[in-house]
Amino acid sequence: MQVIAKAVQEQMGSASWIRKMFEKGAELKKAFGDEQVCDFSLGNPDVPPPAKARDALCALADQAVRPYGLGYCPNAGLPAFREALADFLARQQDVPLRAEQVVVTCGAAGALTSFFRAVLEPGDEVICPAPYFVEYGAYGGHFGGVLRPVPALPPDFQPDVAAIEAAVTERTRVLLINSPNNPTGCVYTRETLERLGALVDRVNAARERPLFLVSDEPYRFFAYDGVTVSPVLPFSPFSLVVGSFSKSLSLAGERIGYLAANPAMPQVKTLMDAVTMTSRTLGFVNAPVLGQRLAMALLEEGVNLDVYDRRRQAMAAVLTQAGIRFAMPRGAFYFFPEAPGGDDLAFVQRLLERNVLVVPGRGFGFPGYFRLSFCVEEAVIARSAEGFQAAVAG
Repeated sequence: MQVIAKAVQEQMGSASWIRKMFEKGAELKKAFGDEQVCDFSLGNPDVPPPAKARDALCALADQAVRPYGLGYCPNAGLPAFREALADFLARQQDVPLRAEQVVVTCGAAGALTSFFRAVLEPGDEVICPAPYFVEYGAYGGHFGGVLRPVPALPPDFQPDVAAIEAAVTERTRVLLINSPNNPTGCVYTRETLERLGALVDRVNAARERPLFLVSDEPYRFFAYDGVTVSPVLPFSPFSLVVGSFSKSLSLAGERIGYLAANPAMPQVKTLMDAVTMTSRTLGFVNAPVLGQRLAMALLEEGVNLDVYDRRRQAMAAVLTQAGIRFAMPRGAFYFFPEAPGGDDLAFVQRLLERNVLVVPGRGFGFPGYFRLSFCVEEAVIARSAEGFQAAVAG
C-alpha cells in the first residue's frame, strides 16, 4: 500500500542532512548529556531578540483582546506594515519601493514557494550557485521546476558568472542567489551582482517570458569586518528580494518574511497580485498577524551582532588550531571548511564519534567540505577543540 506520493517518498528518503545531524545530536545529548556534545548542525538563532521586544509584546497584548485584534488580515499583509516595510527596504535597496511592491509572507520560505508557484511552468529551470540551501530544490520542485546548481568559486565561493551564463537555457526562469550565503558565509561583491544583473538583462532582451534575478537575503543583517551587503534591485528591472526577520530579530518561530519586486519591472503589479494569490491558495492565507505587528515595532532594531562576531573569531581559532583550512566567513553565521582528506562524510563521521556534530558539504551540493553553525555559546566552541584535533589526527 502506498499512502504518500512517490515524489514525497523520494524526498523523505533523501532528507536534509541538516535535519539528520540535528536528530543525531538529540540522541547523543540524551545518551551523554548536553555538556558532552558540541552541536554545530543547526542554524537556529539563539541570541535573544532586541530588548524592545518585551515592551512591544506588552503593547500587543492590549490589542489582542480587541475585536479582530488577532483576526485575518489582507493576504499581502497588514497595510501599515507593508508601508513601513516598503520604506525600510527602499532605503536598504536604494530604489523607490511602495507598499504595493511588497508582499508579506510566512517566512522567506513562504515567499520563495509562493513566487515559484506564480512564475514556474513544469520543466522550467532555477539556476543557483552551489553550495546552496538544499530545500531550494523542493520549493520549486513542487510545481515542476528543476534546480540547476552551478558550482561557485572556492575558496571564498563567489558565484562563477561565466559558468552561470553558460548554464542558461530557454527553460531557465529564475536565477536564485543567496548573500550573505548559507552555507559558506560568503558576501557577494557589488561587482558580482552588477554582472549578474547585466546577464539577466541580456537574456531578457530576446525573451517573451523573462528570467528573474531573485536574491534570498535572510542573513543580510549579519556582516562582519566592515563588509557592506550590496543591494541587488538597482542592477536589473527583473530583480526581486526575499527576506525575513527570523535571524535579524531572532523571531524564527513567528514566520515573518517578505518578497519585494523592483518597481521598474514590467507588469510588476500583475506579478505581485499573483504572488498574493498563490500565497493564499497554497494555504498560507496571511503571515501571522502578531508576528507582523511585532516585526513592525522592531523594524529598525537587530540582535546583538557582537555576540556572533565573538563566536566567529573563537570558531576560527579552533579550526586554525586543528589545522583545518577555511575561508573566513564575512556574513551569516556559518563556516564551510575543507574536509581534511577530502571525504566530507568520513570526516563528519570521525567528528561524530567525538560527539561533535557538523553537516557534510554534499548536503549543500558541494562534497569535500562541511558546514558548521556558530549559533552556540562560546563555551561549546571552546569545548569542541579537542574533538576537531582528534578527528583531524584520525
